[in-house]
Amino acid sequence: MTTSLEPTADQYATHDVTNQPPPHAPYDAGADAALLEGLHREGAGWAEADVRRLGLLAGSEEAQRWAEEANRFEPELRTVDRYGNRIDEVEFHPSWHNLMRVSVAEGGAGAPWADPRPGAHVARTAGGLAWQHTEAGHGCPITMTYAVIPALRHQPDLAATYEPLLTSRVYDPGLRVPTTKRGLLAGMGMTEKQGGSDVRTNSTVAVPTAEPGVYTLTGHKWFTSAPMCDLFLVLAQAPGGLSCFLVPRILPDGSRNTFRIVRLKDKLGNRSNASSEPEFDGTVAWLVGEEGRGVKTIIEMVSCTRLDCVTGSAGMMRKALVEAGHHVKNRAAFGKTLIDQPLMRNVVADLAVESEAATTLALRLAGAADRAIRGDEGEQAFRRIATAIGKYWVTKRGAAFTAEAMECFGGNGYVEDSGMPRLYREAPLNSIWEGSGNVNALDVLRALGREPESLDALMAELALSAGADARLDAAAARIGEALAPSRSGAEEIEFRARGLVEQMALVLQGSLLVRHAPSAVADAFCATRLDGQGGLAFGTLPAGTDVGAILDRALPEGA
Repeated sequence: MTTSLEPTADQYATHDVTNQPPPHAPYDAGADAALLEGLHREGAGWAEADVRRLGLLAGSEEAQRWAEEANRFEPELRTVDRYGNRIDEVEFHPSWHNLMRVSVAEGGAGAPWADPRPGAHVARTAGGLAWQHTEAGHGCPITMTYAVIPALRHQPDLAATYEPLLTSRVYDPGLRVPTTKRGLLAGMGMTEKQGGSDVRTNSTVAVPTAEPGVYTLTGHKWFTSAPMCDLFLVLAQAPGGLSCFLVPRILPDGSRNTFRIVRLKDKLGNRSNASSEPEFDGTVAWLVGEEGRGVKTIIEMVSCTRLDCVTGSAGMMRKALVEAGHHVKNRAAFGKTLIDQPLMRNVVADLAVESEAATTLALRLAGAADRAIRGDEGEQAFRRIATAIGKYWVTKRGAAFTAEAMECFGGNGYVEDSGMPRLYREAPLNSIWEGSGNVNALDVLRALGREPESLDALMAELALSAGADARLDAAAARIGEALAPSRSGAEEIEFRARGLVEQMALVLQGSLLVRHAPSAVADAFCATRLDGQGGLAFGTLPAGTDVGAILDRALPEGA
């Protein structure tokens, strides 16, 4: 008797694939009403065609593959070449370079600083929200290159040399003499192991040389991302106190500056981005600004990077939402498509409300930055406090949001193939970088105490929605009561700083939605976030919420 080894059709009957969603890509990452409306409202409607084009690329099969590969094939440190010469270089997968090339070409790095059009910085943020649908790690050097410009301008001669290359739309990787390249990337090095956010305790030492403005640095940085960048702004202790310095990887004569990479960090997420510990040992550096004014100089950079943290979290929320939406639209349970199950509709609609609130705030902050950069003093004051508020709250919401979106998939969402674990690992990072929650909450208190015009600007913004929703008015009044000087001392208000900043963020988001979003979205937000009708988890919208209108807006065909 012989047995055929050829499989029959019946042998595969148990493996028919049914009730699984089709592949999501290609899709349109720019099909987001909140994003496009905010783009126009904040003065950059002229960029809509570019944002829509970038959104289509972001959702393409090719770009989604780049995103997955850049994370799967992590950067590798090469401390020496084949002959034993010290090189301290990091190698990246080609997909990383593809993502970087698009980001730079589309103006995600320094280009807005060279663009005279009002709204140029808003257009950049909107493009970032769409491109965030790919992969977050490569955004780190893009953000730092964008943010270095205002700090570098404290030293006009250095700015004149490097700014034209930092604002270039040409991605030109590889360590070479900076002025011989077609485009540059910049990073920053503030954190040291003994101090963390307390940078005034930094121990890296800067010693003046005989050449004016040139120093040598000796020390160690604990967390410096994107070490393949061409230039870095770093903090070090000069004779006059903590100061800011420009450190190139390659010196003008073509020799390598001493920038020894001890190791790359083994991080929870953000795997595509190399984060390193560099050592300086006689490293040549140029003073930026005045000695002893390092924090004041580099803080210009931080205000920009914090905006990108808000943008990054808002974009990640949107990505998680559209992935969850695609799944629940194409999977059935108990006789109905998941999106038609009442409780799932509540969950996804609640996520949609949160996503729109984050996107709307991110674009309002970008508009404030754009107008502040162009000299609007009122927007400068608003930006000062509102960016810290947004950084605290939107980035905090990112992790819980992504976890809930992942749960919409059931067990499928916990599997790497779904892409959701990568988002989940990435989600907490924006809350940690550029000042953790406590740092940003305390920064809001500093603005309240030292810059009263910031509070005036915030309250003026909230007053624009006065009378439109009683729940919002009541919540805004509670902020004024909480800040009354007679109610508490400095230590007590610091103890409850997080609660106060959370309240500010919710009222600011509510004010923006009441003024600009459809009534279904604004009403759901005010009912659950301001009036206590919802629970602490997502999916607790009260009865009577117009869930259909919210879902139709958030998840149009093609998104």
